[in-house]
Amino acid sequence: MGLCLRYCQSKAEAEDVLLTGFYRIFRNIKKYDGTGSFENWIKRIVVNTAIDNFRKNSKYYYHDNIDDFIDKEILSETMHDNFSSNDILEKVNELSEGSRVVFNLFTIEGYSHKEIAEILDVSESTSKTQLRRAKISLKKKLLEIGTIKTNEKR
Repeated sequence: MGLCLRYCQSKAEAEDVLLTGFYRIFRNIKKYDGTGSFENWIKRIVVNTAIDNFRKNSKYYYHDNIDDFIDKEILSETMHDNFSSNDILEKVNELSEGSRVVFNLFTIEGYSHKEIAEILDVSESTSKTQLRRAKISLKKKLLEIGTIKTNEKR
């Protein structure tokens, strides 16, 4: 469910994706040949189901060139120490659909930009741009709640 929540706009949508994923798992269980981890096989099906859902519900993709952006450090190394995982997950879920999906695939699932581009049927540059946008937006959102938490302590 946590994996589905990272790719969906709402809990209800995530539940639908999870149920669809389990349906696909049970329908294709005969195809599992025993090579590799069963858990990873299931995870791959659920991720693919979430991506299919994203594609189906996505209205458009942003097509920008990564070279148009200045290369600078986006998130500091110690920034994560100030936030709970719930704070971060909440702010990740507030990202635009494209940015959120690319952020999850790259940062959490470990896909390369080339793989993401193939999965989402976009260019590698678009994947990189979406990741950069996600990081910039996430940093701003986390800094905002960091300021609020700092002010609450005073």
